Amino acid sequence: MSKPVITLDCVSFGYGSIPVLEDVHLCIDQGEFLGVVGPNGSGKSTLLKLILGLIKPQHGQISVMGRKPGDAANLLGYVPQFVPFDRSFPITVLEMVMMGRLGKTRSIGGYLKIDREIALRSLSETETEQLAARTMSELSGGQLQRVLIARALASEPEILIMDEPTANIDPAGERGVFELLKRLNQKVTVIVVSHDIAFVSRYVTRVACVNRQVICHQASAITPELIEQLYGGHVHMIHHHHVLPHEEH
Repeated sequence: MSKPVITLDCVSFGYGSIPVLEDVHLCIDQGEFLGVVGPNGSGKSTLLKLILGLIKPQHGQISVMGRKPGDAANLLGYVPQFVPFDRSFPITVLEMVMMGRLGKTRSIGGYLKIDREIALRSLSETETEQLAARTMSELSGGQLQRVLIARALASEPEILIMDEPTANIDPAGERGVFELLKRLNQKVTVIVVSHDIAFVSRYVTRVACVNRQVICHQASAITPELIEQLYGGHVHMIHHHHVLPHEEH
């Protein structure tokens, strides 16, 4: 049986007098691929911030790899939904991925040879090694997302956390990113927030439905009725099918 790597026990959090999460109980096991879904404003991003230690719960306890969330930061790889940087800044893909080594290598004197090797390995794992010499401004949305995943992998995390990784890419790129995450899940625990419950349930092992509280379901148990209950209205469950160029006849 896998051991839990993240636990939330009776966790509550709100902004001022507005409650966002209430009495959350959640246990994430080592090696899981957990999808986090819910309507806008349901508390999905707040849940991630609590796990990352960016905010503290007002009630309850959180453990990440047996530590307080802030003390486990070097074990987590995080890809936010929006990455604020100037796309015109002349930084190469390899240089961007090398930034994932900050906090893992020496603090002065520049990067070590091993840092470059790990960065190149991370590019290879995300199938972006051919982009290493390009500048960030040359990348498509899907390429950018893969490079940001490579940067997170360069920190050699135990847990990879992603907030809406496919929000700004096309359907073919969406499938490619989730297939990449499925492969990466063979060696790291993956937590991904997504707006598309029907699509994400094809890849994850469990789905955490967030709407002030958190209820987990096996991916196979996701039904149109459950989606309607979660989102508070009639929602069509759309199954995506994308044909890649090499699959066409």
